[in-house]
Amino acid sequence: MLSVLLVEDDFDLAETVIDYLAIESISCDYAGNGVAGQKLLADNAYDVVLLDLNLPRLDGLTLCRDLRLKGDDTPVLMLTARDRLDDKVDGFKAGTDDYLVKPFELRELVVRIHALARRRSGQVKLLSCADLEMNLKEDVVTRAGRYIKLSPIARQILETLLRAAPETVPKQKLIDAVWGDDPPDSNSLKVHMHHLRKAVDDGFGVQLIHTIPGRGFSIKEGD
Repeated sequence: MLSVLLVEDDFDLAETVIDYLAIESISCDYAGNGVAGQKLLADNAYDVVLLDLNLPRLDGLTLCRDLRLKGDDTPVLMLTARDRLDDKVDGFKAGTDDYLVKPFELRELVVRIHALARRRSGQVKLLSCADLEMNLKEDVVTRAGRYIKLSPIARQILETLLRAAPETVPKQKLIDAVWGDDPPDSNSLKVHMHHLRKAVDDGFGVQLIHTIPGRGFSIKEGD
């Protein structure tokens, strides 16, 4: 069952949404203001966050921006009565993944939730696993505070693995994510993975990059 968080100060709308999501077998936690939503996000994991733009105590843009700065890649669907392009641009800059303008059809809301739940957010700018950090905004990779130099291809591979972590990324999916419609020769991924392992794991006590036989690769702490 999918789990979502609804942060909305219109109680009547929230009640309608929660009831409809229950019918669609989607569990929904609720917060009536930004601070309460922030606390629920700190204490729980959700597949999608439904976030009103105008919230008391802490507005939706600030809440979304704080979420991304912490490295949280939970997809965010912004619910708003504002439909101006500038408002949407501000939302995407803050880390929103999608927009739904009020009033909206509940069926469309469910479709958007399922679409977002199938992926983690591409808006997050700080990716991490254990003591490994990838700061996309500053284009810096470190482990235990030590700078790690990577080639452009190795960076793309690492970003793909970190966004999926701790799940396994199939070999073909990794190739598609990095090379797109121009796949490399059969040994290229193997060579780049070898160099990435050396850069990320050599000299450290815990191995983070793992080969999952017959499935692909993953980045996680422990076997």
